[in-house]
Amino acid sequence: MKKFLFNLLILTAAAASAAAQSFSLDQCRGSRMPYPAPDSVEAVPDTLAPVMIYHVGRHGARFATSPDRFLRVEAALEARSSDLTPAGRSLLDYARRAIDLTADRWGQLDSLGVAEQQGIARRLCLAFPQLVVGQQVSAESSYVGRCVASMDAFTGVVRRMQSGLGDIQTASGPQFNALLRPFQVDSAYVVWAKEKPYEPVLKAYAKQTAPGEAVVGHFINNADLDPSDARKLADDIYYTVSSLAAMGAPFANEAMELLRPDQYNALWRVDNLRQYLSRTQTTVSSLPADIAAPLVSDMIDRIDAFIAGEETHTLLLHFGHAETLMPLLSLMRVPDCYYLTHYFDSVAAHWQSFHVVPMASNLQVILMRSRTGRYYVRLDLNERPVAYPAHGQILPWPAFRAYLDQLL
Repeated sequence: MKKFLFNLLILTAAAASAAAQSFSLDQCRGSRMPYPAPDSVEAVPDTLAPVMIYHVGRHGARFATSPDRFLRVEAALEARSSDLTPAGRSLLDYARRAIDLTADRWGQLDSLGVAEQQGIARRLCLAFPQLVVGQQVSAESSYVGRCVASMDAFTGVVRRMQSGLGDIQTASGPQFNALLRPFQVDSAYVVWAKEKPYEPVLKAYAKQTAPGEAVVGHFINNADLDPSDARKLADDIYYTVSSLAAMGAPFANEAMELLRPDQYNALWRVDNLRQYLSRTQTTVSSLPADIAAPLVSDMIDRIDAFIAGEETHTLLLHFGHAETLMPLLSLMRVPDCYYLTHYFDSVAAHWQSFHVVPMASNLQVILMRSRTGRYYVRLDLNERPVAYPAHGQILPWPAFRAYLDQLL
């Protein structure tokens, strides 16, 4: 309890500091931002030969997972229909159109999500054809439909690249929960997530940061809501509007222009802190990252087995969720995906959901062999090489393996 009081005191003092940097409206979609695809994959050094890739990816862009927030926004606006501002009438129209667009497809992968996965697979195949053609590929997916569909879209491209020269094994189901849905099966984390010990910090931050009454007042004249209720409605509005691009809604950008950039930045910062506190290692708890230990152990074991000649698959593909990747990247302390602080208003400057887990986000551990037989790895986050401080992009596998063992 003393620790939480200390955190809250620090949070109160930090809130008076200079405003955080401003991000674009697209970035303010946070983890609901469509995938920022690169034009190509950076080549590995000529002195190294890629021999295997361990890939962990989030499902692609999808329809919002639930209609609840959309329906709450629609109901709140309809209940005050005579008091709506022009922006309020536009928002009500967008909410209704989004509900109609998504009818009976909540949570499903959409055409944009399919294209995202196909693009990632295509770039991988073009950059590393020697790991695809004539090779064995293994793909494992969470049992959730959007993850299975993502796996199918990805492996479909790989299969076409192989043109019958090679083999692909695909599987999905609860047998992969420990790797891809640890947030569901790790008993300690399930209890922790239910109790939400980080909630005092998050509520205090939201109270000082979220422009609830200003946002609601932009859509409803004389709304006269309790500040807490105004923040909840503003959060629902933010979720609704920020979800539209991933759903392929043609009015997504128009809806994002209903509020000022500073208001979206404030709403995103609260949502960003929520994901940071609940899904990564923080000064509140390391448990959210610890649940990724089975996946890191599997990564180590499969790479070691390949080096020993016991693993024959050159591509090991895994398809999960944002909640799969956030703990994994935090546990591995991937730069810009791991951050410890007591000053929670600084989180947005160092840990950003749109960078860590946009739609179709992925981590690729590329195993390479030198001419002398030594093994190295390069980590690509969202298909862009990651540089560990003081070590650079190319890491000797024995040293990096020891580092991962130490973290475990």
